[in-house]
Amino acid sequence: MNTSYSRIIKNAFEEVKALPDAGELATYIPELANVDPSKLGVHMTCIDGNHFGIGHDLHKFSIQSIAKVLSLTLAYKIVGEPLWERVDVEPSGTKFDSLLLLESYRGIPRNPFINSGAIVICDILMTHLKDTKVEFLEFVRELSDLPELNYSDKIADSEKRTGYRNVALCNFIKSFGNITNEPEEVLDFYFDMCSLEMTCQEVSRTFGFLANEGCKISDGTKIITKNKCKRINALMLTCGFYDESGEFAFRVGLPGKSGVGGGIVALYPKNYAMVVWSPKLNKHGNSYKGMELLEKVTTHSEMSIF
Repeated sequence: MNTSYSRIIKNAFEEVKALPDAGELATYIPELANVDPSKLGVHMTCIDGNHFGIGHDLHKFSIQSIAKVLSLTLAYKIVGEPLWERVDVEPSGTKFDSLLLLESYRGIPRNPFINSGAIVICDILMTHLKDTKVEFLEFVRELSDLPELNYSDKIADSEKRTGYRNVALCNFIKSFGNITNEPEEVLDFYFDMCSLEMTCQEVSRTFGFLANEGCKISDGTKIITKNKCKRINALMLTCGFYDESGEFAFRVGLPGKSGVGGGIVALYPKNYAMVVWSPKLNKHGNSYKGMELLEKVTTHSEMSIF
């Protein structure tokens, strides 16, 4: 690990740790309301295999919408460019669970990272895979080098009991013909997908392939083409933070993706994948301290894609 990186991360960690404890837990998912709000961890994995972490970086958390990048990767790998006939690539400018634009665009979600888009991606995977839950989990296990990784029944069940807006989104899209499978089955997979629990270190290693032109850091296995990797990174930059995506690009300057479990993954192509976890969220549903820490790291290192 570059010593300047580790020093910058340590300094940013200490600065952010001392900030006022702003934000709120994602209490609309009952299981996430039980998380210790004081947790703060960060881990960077470089494409040369070196890595560095501090704080609660080895504590498992619910990655939630960060998993949407992985489902998109698998769907894009299977379907290729026809994927974009079912879901668009534009920033939404609305909340992650908004129904507003689906009427205007006849059931085509604005991008694959808002809930409606991720639900369509789940439907696509269900059409092309024989056993979607098993095969998606195998794909993530391969990426992460975590053969024991599994869905969290506790978190998935918690979301299934309270995910009324996602039920509405899926049925609304179905009414336009852009969901081909049964909504109940699509949502069952969607909630399981979002229930994965990993550490900052594990997520940073898992996402290394997107910083490494589509190839795994650990053994060089090609996961997706360089061109597909570029497109996914572009979507992460423009759409990875819902109605705060422009703010993240402005402040941090890296492709990234957040989850309401308080995690954020950010990539510097050809350099590193970094993950921050702090459970309290700002009004846009993104980790308050996670955003602050990433901004400090890219500001002090003077390294972003711009």
